[in-house]
Amino acid sequence: NGNVGLVKDFMQSLIPKGSPLEARYNEVAPKALAAIEDYSRWVKDELSKRSVGTFRLGKLKYDLKFRYVLGVKTTPEAVLADAEQALRDTRRRMLELAEPLYKEWFPDRLLGEVAAGERENAIVRAVLDKIAEEHSAPEQLKPQAARDLGEVKALVREKNLVTLPPRDNLQIIDTPEFMRGIYGVAGFNSAPPLEPQLGAFYWITPVPPDWSKEKVESKLREYNVYKMKDITIHEAVPGHYVQLEAANRIRPVLRRLIRTVLGSGPYVEGWAVYAEKLFVENGYHGIKFELTYLKGELRMFANAILDIRLHTMNMTDQEALDLMIKDTFQERAEAEGKLQRAQLSSCQLPTYFVGWREWLKLRDEYRKAAGAKFSLRAFHDAALAEGALPMPILERVLLTKLRRGGASSPPK
Repeated sequence: NGNVGLVKDFMQSLIPKGSPLEARYNEVAPKALAAIEDYSRWVKDELSKRSVGTFRLGKLKYDLKFRYVLGVKTTPEAVLADAEQALRDTRRRMLELAEPLYKEWFPDRLLGEVAAGERENAIVRAVLDKIAEEHSAPEQLKPQAARDLGEVKALVREKNLVTLPPRDNLQIIDTPEFMRGIYGVAGFNSAPPLEPQLGAFYWITPVPPDWSKEKVESKLREYNVYKMKDITIHEAVPGHYVQLEAANRIRPVLRRLIRTVLGSGPYVEGWAVYAEKLFVENGYHGIKFELTYLKGELRMFANAILDIRLHTMNMTDQEALDLMIKDTFQERAEAEGKLQRAQLSSCQLPTYFVGWREWLKLRDEYRKAAGAKFSLRAFHDAALAEGALPMPILERVLLTKLRRGGASSPPK
């Protein structure tokens, strides 16, 4: 209820004063806002008192929803097994990268007698903690994002990774106040499908001024300079911004609307995580960035494990927190927030892992089909030009076009 006024203020800020649109808005807004308030009141005062069940979806409902949301031919059990194996493999890779840095940075900390699992945790966590010391001041988060955006655009062009949008309509702004509960650090808001000529926003959430010094420091360490670079890649370039700008240029209009409004979650989130990996593959900021990215990979694997085990295998809260804090090096506040998200949603958290894996698989298949003519940029442009199709359908479309003699390109 308290957010309705913020929604109203935000909407009014987007409408030019004295324009015909303002008159139309003022005519319909009161009824719409009243309906939102009425619905919010009903959820809080009536619906909440009717619930006698559990947040867990249960295996039968989860399996059905999983099939439709993910849009790939796999099962929760198969995804769970793959995510758990991927988590183990990535932890081993992180230890390989972290161990030389640990010996250099902490020559007096001997771990010879420590058990293998504890030794791995100690080394990787110590190195991640050292990397986390490089962070911005709260008031510098938005300027840092602007610098990072210029940096990643330059690398995209230098490495010929993907065609950037023909227009530059991306603005970096503070996250609207009523959206900060969901976007605690950053987010992206594209030009809307019905008004694709409008601007897009990369949101950076300000650190609340009433936070304690310790809480601020914890937040900034978690979202240090390397993690913020990673977020800029994911949310802006070449992640969500580039993907959704390409989607907003699809023709005809009906196809654009269907593929944008009803877009595949694994395609969208998978592309953004895959985009991060492109920068690791190109040596962006060396080992520090790679370790930061791999920590994000662990979080992605944990997202899938958490969602499946919570909703179908009676995972306890403590088991969930142990997974995130001990196995994937997350801060407790971060883990508690993710646990709440998993309890309030279902089948969305696995989209990152499944989509990321599908993008890597699609790239391999496209490379094999294209042979010596393979171009990474041409592959990315062709895939983005189709919009957010379910990944198996996207693979079929791209390979069919390739065999017929040409990949699709972003429409003019």
